[in-house]
Amino acid sequence: MFSEKDGRLYFRRQGETVCIAAQGRNGLRVRATRAPSFAEEDWALAGASYEGAEIEIGEDEASIANGRLSAKISRLGQIRFYRDGAPVLEEYYRCYEYDTPHTPALRVVAREYRPTVGGDYAFTLRFESADGEKLYGMGQYQQPYLDLKGCTLELAQRNTQVSVPFLLSSRGYGFLWNNPAIGRAVFGKNVTEWHAESLKQCDCWLTVGDTPKEIMEAYTELVGRAPEFPENALGLWQCKLRYRTQEEVLSVAREYHRRGIPLDVIVIDFFHWPRQGDWKFDPRYWSDPAAMVKELASYGTRCMVSVWPTVDKKSENFFEMREEGLLIRPERGTQCFDFLGDSYIYDATNPEARRYIWEKCKSGYVSSGIDMFWLDEAEPEYTVYDFDNYRYYAGTQLQAGNVYPRCHAQAFYEGQRAAGQKDICNLARCAWVGSQKYAAVVWSGDIYGNFASLRDQFAAGLNIGMAGIPWWTTDIGGFFVDVKNPGYRELLLRWFEFAAFCPVLRMHGDKGPSDIPALDDREYGGGFCHTGLPNELWSFGDDVYEVLKRYTMLRVSMKPYIAETMREASEKGYPVMRTMFFEFPEDARCWQAEDQYMFGGKYLVAPVLYEGVRSRKVYLPAGKWRDIRDGREYEGGKEIETAAPLEEIPVFERL
Repeated sequence: MFSEKDGRLYFRRQGETVCIAAQGRNGLRVRATRAPSFAEEDWALAGASYEGAEIEIGEDEASIANGRLSAKISRLGQIRFYRDGAPVLEEYYRCYEYDTPHTPALRVVAREYRPTVGGDYAFTLRFESADGEKLYGMGQYQQPYLDLKGCTLELAQRNTQVSVPFLLSSRGYGFLWNNPAIGRAVFGKNVTEWHAESLKQCDCWLTVGDTPKEIMEAYTELVGRAPEFPENALGLWQCKLRYRTQEEVLSVAREYHRRGIPLDVIVIDFFHWPRQGDWKFDPRYWSDPAAMVKELASYGTRCMVSVWPTVDKKSENFFEMREEGLLIRPERGTQCFDFLGDSYIYDATNPEARRYIWEKCKSGYVSSGIDMFWLDEAEPEYTVYDFDNYRYYAGTQLQAGNVYPRCHAQAFYEGQRAAGQKDICNLARCAWVGSQKYAAVVWSGDIYGNFASLRDQFAAGLNIGMAGIPWWTTDIGGFFVDVKNPGYRELLLRWFEFAAFCPVLRMHGDKGPSDIPALDDREYGGGFCHTGLPNELWSFGDDVYEVLKRYTMLRVSMKPYIAETMREASEKGYPVMRTMFFEFPEDARCWQAEDQYMFGGKYLVAPVLYEGVRSRKVYLPAGKWRDIRDGREYEGGKEIETAAPLEEIPVFERL
């Protein structure tokens, strides 16, 4: 029943094997399977070494400890976890044979295996739910709840949805669901459930700490941290749907330069290529990319290009990639994606496919001086999200699909590193556990432009930081937008003010309504594809421009501070946008504050998230605070009412 081998605790009963091992600071990894042996894939914990553990085996119970975290497993297999001897988490059992005060006739166990036809198991792991507990992290979901207690979350990647299954609890533990399987997480009032549609083994990891900072350090120490953020990307990023020609890009950069507004990055969006999967410029509209990059550099501006993982059947690379097995294979049908072409998707989980796409991009872009990549469609996006229909090098999508965006980021980061580049910073529309170590700036996808969506992004940005992804941004003002809407001016101002205090400040969006004529009538290339209305700082009227310019210049003046905060992300794994309790865990009010946050450790940001609001309440924790707008100082430990005119965002400096 119980045994010890190589410093790991094993439990075997009725065809199931459980292995608990010490891994990471105050951490324990738990695996369970009904297979004859454990699978070798470590997913997010690849490369993490096992450590010495204290193991004790008795007749009815065994225990294992690593630092401050310990676990006990009963003779029937229930596991309980403790921090310094105090319980923090326990598995959920309701069975006749188990000694429990709950109803045994339910016959519900913590680890439920349900066989799938011809395959492995659908699996559910259950824990007791604690009253008053608050839960954070899990990535990015389009809903306004910062505290995830009571939420059901799909464990799947979609456009605007990013599944990063790490959870931080107010009870002092962090929990990693170390499975890239499609599934769901249910944080109910009565039970917590982690479900995978298909897996070979359950795999999870826990750590404990006195503060969220301790937990985040232990977690990111194990799964990886972001590299140093490049100083030359801390300012404004300019993008729109779409700059269609080389001259359009240069004219925008020249105008920023003429107006004296520093522009760190300008982005070239999709269909600058002949066909999806060609991964190069369409020469009809991009006659000399190297000269373009050189001129941009003279203004202090880096150039980023959009790279899609889609491969049109008419692409110059399609047949070779299909023959070499470098594409995701649909089980049914003959395509994966049908936007502006009939396309498959390259398989980023295949090391050979990663090398292939990098070499193509190196030839098509790096040779012209491009050193930043926009990894759009990185979930990857499918025309239909039939998760049972796709097979990867790493396995079926049901078992391994969620790891795709991390592998996609890995392809470019490793290629850039091998080429000698150090200031790496790529934009990605999706992520999984560990994407941060591959220099991925995650943005929240093709969101709608309204105040409800702004509130969703507020919660999303904070929770993805708590999941270990510190570099994050949004499409300022939303992606799908009607700029003729009378309320859009207010939305854009409030959103930009908020974005100035996000990890990355980035203008983007499909600004409509637009009936701009196509450049040509070909059925391929960049000329036929539509574009949106102008999206530069000066595109929305002089009064709006003055506010956007002022916050852009404030951002520029804060670069040294932002760089310092980014270094904390690299060295300790801390998010850049921080929940109030992350900085003030001892203050109970900060666990309740869900409409304000800390930008690093110094600035308290109180964005306006509702239309028509011109003042708002702000809770200032104990200490002294200064309003950066007028210099007025406040004694903390109380809530204040502060003005929030349309042209301002309340921000307080911690003294």
